[in-house]
Amino acid sequence: MAIITYRQALHDTLRDEMLRDENVVLMGEEIGVFEGSYKITAGLLQEFGEKRVRDTPIAEEGFVGAAVGAAMLGLRPVVEIMTINFIMLAIDQIVNHAAKIHYMFGGQSRVPMVIRTPGGGGQQLAATHSQNPEVWFAHVPGLKVVAPSTPADARGLLKSAIRDDDPVIFLENLALYNTRGEVPEDGPDDVIPLGTADIKREGKDISIIAYSRMAAVAVNVAEQLANEYGIDAEVVDIRSLRPLDRTTIVNSVKKTNRAVVFEEDWRSYGVGAEVAATIQEYAFDYLDAPVRRIAAAEVALPYSKVMELSALPTAQHLVDAVRATLAASGGARRNGGIVIPGLAGVARG
Repeated sequence: MAIITYRQALHDTLRDEMLRDENVVLMGEEIGVFEGSYKITAGLLQEFGEKRVRDTPIAEEGFVGAAVGAAMLGLRPVVEIMTINFIMLAIDQIVNHAAKIHYMFGGQSRVPMVIRTPGGGGQQLAATHSQNPEVWFAHVPGLKVVAPSTPADARGLLKSAIRDDDPVIFLENLALYNTRGEVPEDGPDDVIPLGTADIKREGKDISIIAYSRMAAVAVNVAEQLANEYGIDAEVVDIRSLRPLDRTTIVNSVKKTNRAVVFEEDWRSYGVGAEVAATIQEYAFDYLDAPVRRIAAAEVALPYSKVMELSALPTAQHLVDAVRATLAASGGARRNGGIVIPGLAGVARG
């Protein structure tokens, strides 16, 4: 396996899919000559030409609508929205057209398109450029929504998204672009089906359920919990928000009997709420403690670095939540005995 960045994995996958299928075309603001705001499309205009790499005007509703039409006529557009904060300008095309056309035309027309867009906080980009509105799209039947946390997942899920016959919202977190990881070589083994979660770390004391950047944080926290407190946490990376792999989530909780949901989005009505409801519905009898949720403070994200950090969920919040959940449920069982981790402050949420 090669070790590459999340950014490189996205670039290489776009190129591979364009080589594989001449119907794959790219559209977006400054993706051609400028090579994209985050350089995901570097070199693709020179290799594939203007017919397949289209710079668009600053008109999100217009070029997303054009992509919907192109998809209906046989192309497989991959649209780049410069930042997810601008996706609101195209929400009518996404929710009222891309998501519903297959149904409204009695199954006679499909919309095989992907909308790629970065988001997330922690970059001091202030209130209107640091958002996580993934739940808006995960709420809509007809859309598929994925949020990979590793370069391998970014590659595998983007391949599946481009080959899928339905519209897919592909969410990238700005803080992940420079992270590195092993990525399989090109082939059938590096395609990850949409709707599949992944156990990033196996454990038996508690399930930490997360996605995107928070899944990466959770893996590090799980190692910290093991090293400092002897807590064996399992990390479930949802990675596909719709369809949601409820089976993997529920089976993990049935094994560990405790769960903490960890997300960067706001808490109310969010993805974490859906996960918590799923656990309550399908694994209630297995729980030794209430499901705890860790999310961002419900405020517009401040520009001030200190205030921004105080609003976002952190590794320490997760450590505290795991320890509090274990303490409330009698601690982690070991070889017939019991280990009771002490509380460390008040857990967020």
